[in-house]
Amino acid sequence: MLIDREGVGGASIRRVASELGVNPASLYNHVASRAAMIEDVRAIVSAPIDSAPLRERPWEEGLHAWAWSYRTAFSRHPGTIPLLMTTTASASVLLAEYEDFAVAAEAVGWTSRDVLPLLTAFESFILGSVLDMSGPSVVFDPTGQEARFPRFAEAFASLESEDPRDPVASRAFELGLGMLIASARPESLSATATNLPRQRPS
Repeated sequence: MLIDREGVGGASIRRVASELGVNPASLYNHVASRAAMIEDVRAIVSAPIDSAPLRERPWEEGLHAWAWSYRTAFSRHPGTIPLLMTTTASASVLLAEYEDFAVAAEAVGWTSRDVLPLLTAFESFILGSVLDMSGPSVVFDPTGQEARFPRFAEAFASLESEDPRDPVASRAFELGLGMLIASARPESLSATATNLPRQRPS
């Protein structure tokens, strides 16, 4: 995909037309606008996300399967994420998945007011993990500073026994996803919130 290679810059009408070897004006016979083209990209990237587990499995199991499916779909096209953040999401294939999420969330007690913040919390985590995967496999390097930061250096050294292709990202995703899912019922969040400060960060 052009956007995978060139990022947001690959999503202009002129650039797409150049890639296809056609006049930019001719693209408007197929897409109404750049925004419509971006929604087509969103639909293509989102199509493999499997929201069926949200309908068919218990809440926590469904969340786990859906989140991994979401991450896998976007990990194939991480360069599209910054582009897709520039427009509102209206692709029906994605809205159908959101509908499954909303129905499943309300079934365990979330209100309609809670659904979008809950969905956004999961999406922010999932897409952040995809972006993490697109960078170096390890973004830390305390080499030469072990004496100053011995505990962190020890943690870093433990990566030698991990898969060098994916020493951190997938384990971090599973760990963080488990923490999110553990608080994914209203009663669980309420219990946690009682121990948190009321004031928002400035």
